[in-house]
Amino acid sequence: MAFLWLACGLLALPFDYALAQDGDILRYVDSLIGTGLGGMAKPQEKLGNTRSYIDNRAGHVFAGATLPFGMAKAVADVNGENQGGYASDYSNITGFSHMHDSGTGGSPSLGNFPLVAHPGCHNDDVNECKFTSVDRATPQVNGSVLAEPGYFTITLENAVRAEMTVTNHTALYRFSFPEGLADMPLSPLILADLIDLPKSRSNASVSVDPNSGRIVGSGAFSPSFGIGTYDLHFCTDFFGASIRDTGVFMNNRAGSQPKNLSVVTDGVNNSPEILPAGAWVRFKAPENNATQISARVGLSFMSTAQACSNAELEIPDFDFESTRSAARQAWTDKMSVISVTPGSVSDEFQTIFWSGLYRASISPQDYTGENPLWNSTEPYYDSFYCIWDSYRSIHPLITLFDPESQALMIRSLLDIYRHEGKLPDCRMSLCKGFTQGGSNADVVLADAYVKNMTQGIDWALAYEAVLSDAEDEPLNWAVEGRGGLASWKSLGYVPADDFDPHGVGPFTRSISRTVEYAYNDFCIAEMARGLGHAADYEKYVARSENWRNLYKEDQNSTINGTETGFTGFLQPKFMNGTWGQQDPIFCSPLLNFTSCYLNPDGHETYEGSSWLYTTYVPQDMASLITTLDGPDSFVRRLDYLHESALLYIGDEQGFLPVYQYHYAGRPGKSAARAHTYIPSQFNTSVNGIPGNDDSGAMGSFIVLAMMGLFPNPGQNVYLITPPFFPEISITNKISGNKATIRNVNFDAEYTNVYIQSVTLNGVAYTKNRIGHEFFVDGGVLELTLGPEESAWGTRYEDLPPSLSTG
Repeated sequence: MAFLWLACGLLALPFDYALAQDGDILRYVDSLIGTGLGGMAKPQEKLGNTRSYIDNRAGHVFAGATLPFGMAKAVADVNGENQGGYASDYSNITGFSHMHDSGTGGSPSLGNFPLVAHPGCHNDDVNECKFTSVDRATPQVNGSVLAEPGYFTITLENAVRAEMTVTNHTALYRFSFPEGLADMPLSPLILADLIDLPKSRSNASVSVDPNSGRIVGSGAFSPSFGIGTYDLHFCTDFFGASIRDTGVFMNNRAGSQPKNLSVVTDGVNNSPEILPAGAWVRFKAPENNATQISARVGLSFMSTAQACSNAELEIPDFDFESTRSAARQAWTDKMSVISVTPGSVSDEFQTIFWSGLYRASISPQDYTGENPLWNSTEPYYDSFYCIWDSYRSIHPLITLFDPESQALMIRSLLDIYRHEGKLPDCRMSLCKGFTQGGSNADVVLADAYVKNMTQGIDWALAYEAVLSDAEDEPLNWAVEGRGGLASWKSLGYVPADDFDPHGVGPFTRSISRTVEYAYNDFCIAEMARGLGHAADYEKYVARSENWRNLYKEDQNSTINGTETGFTGFLQPKFMNGTWGQQDPIFCSPLLNFTSCYLNPDGHETYEGSSWLYTTYVPQDMASLITTLDGPDSFVRRLDYLHESALLYIGDEQGFLPVYQYHYAGRPGKSAARAHTYIPSQFNTSVNGIPGNDDSGAMGSFIVLAMMGLFPNPGQNVYLITPPFFPEISITNKISGNKATIRNVNFDAEYTNVYIQSVTLNGVAYTKNRIGHEFFVDGGVLELTLGPEESAWGTRYEDLPPSLSTG
């Protein structure tokens, strides 16, 4: 078998290894994973007669053409589940737009200024073409979609084929038109609509040049999960056919005069729908009665002039194939720092892995040079959507495989603080997004700090920023910072009935905010220690223990009247110190799962139950385990959490509990648990992720899990489990060194998922975790596997660090 060379220590590389390194890893990227309606499609058997269903938790993954962390994102938009633009739900196509977010819930995001291509108008009458998004919606030809990194194509039932590729600020489309019909001679009409997917436009303007056909326009829109407005500008040029006529349209009528228009939302006629409006260009048919027309759309948050300049600089000659090739090369360069030896691992598992890495590289998005809010020479990244999701796995993964980009993102976060006074917890479209829990940018900064990331980062400014989160409550803590700081400092917890005259925000999530604030403060303490602020270190370490103040040791838990057998859970507490009550299974898939979102009646935990949040003490797992009656009891509790469907792996808080067995001296159970979720919940179908991808969070979980290196984010800790491949390597883009993790006795049936022994650079290694220095300095971590748990990594001295154990 392919893995025997590892066990025998042979130096010759197997044929499979060469295949993995030939630059064709993109053949394993399936951009349509997560574009279905899916989530957890099958009901899970529970205790007694109880069943749990996760209903249509669609993935909302962006399936179109983009560069790694690119701004331009081109895809066909559907009139169904269109949060990411396109969905594999067989709904109709309403246009092709150029900017999107990926994997988000709630309202659709971006999708501004879509193009629509008609092969002609019935009876050769412009007004016989369809202009409104409802009228122009066209069925797609089933099976016509092809989605690859940097490329997307689809054919519509009107026989128009649309292909698209991108540079960083520009989308390039190639429309192929059919031969003309008897009542519709070939005379293609392409329109640009002044709309976005959430229909949030407040005002807009557009003009078309009658000679060149250039369409330029601007609009003011609202973010999909935040406050404020943003202005966006576009510039569209065409190539491939002569212009017949041009004009503008309003609602469902069009005319060749005038050549420009402006629209505003009047609050009456435009409610609840935004009035369709835009510009169009109609082309002459070539002599052969068939044609391709290219449309180049430059984008800018600064001005239409900069949108045109971006397009002209990035795609000067409308060369579709070279643009597509360059996009593909950019993805190959970005992803090829990771290499795997697949051995006999199936193509399905390779597709799960590489597609996850691809999705984790879509956002945050590089808007450097496109920030009109302030002048700065610093990078500007946007679509931190949201850090509550991304700090757990996306940013630690980017730190591993692309530390240069992570450093730019850190600098961008600090520049936001420098000019707006607070770090964001969520940000999209230049606007402040809603804060879901703590000030979790603190964790992102601490994670980079303890991993010794420099690359131009001002760590004194970073420390100032995290102190602001910890000490200064903003007027609107719904979109930045923390609320309830007076109670946090005086009581040591966020009370359920908090009195907070210092700022405004949703007075909910007292349990989840308490444990998140505690961990945020621990991360600040780590930075304080490293930067030499000893008094601050002691202060924030003490505050990091505030999770204890909501632990109710006699709180029991039942399911359908049956005791779970576990006692001791986090519970809400009032300002006077008396206990409130929230059923520990409330907000789990077993009870009112959708009742704990970001709304005024969102309850005391956020997107999860007390069962889940009781395990969230990443700074001091040793103390938590002792509090929960010791390692054996904690392991049983984790087993119950996973096996009773109280935990939903489609929310990011579910990631770390997969690996918390390490802290109880059972690293083998972490490895086995990971295999229960991959591929049962993470697979290659269009429903192949359990819920929203959350800007690549699910993708990053897959990659880290399959690499066998799961981080405790905010700490220099990677928990070790066997990779899902015989061997995997990461080349550090800054140091140039390569870190390799190699399995001995690997089998693709995953019988041998338990580590028996480990060597690091040939020396016996017993700790069940490793630090980031391994990936900077390089080396070989060799894991010998077997079919049963062993003593490796189980001793007290081999466990990951905890605050109480030093």
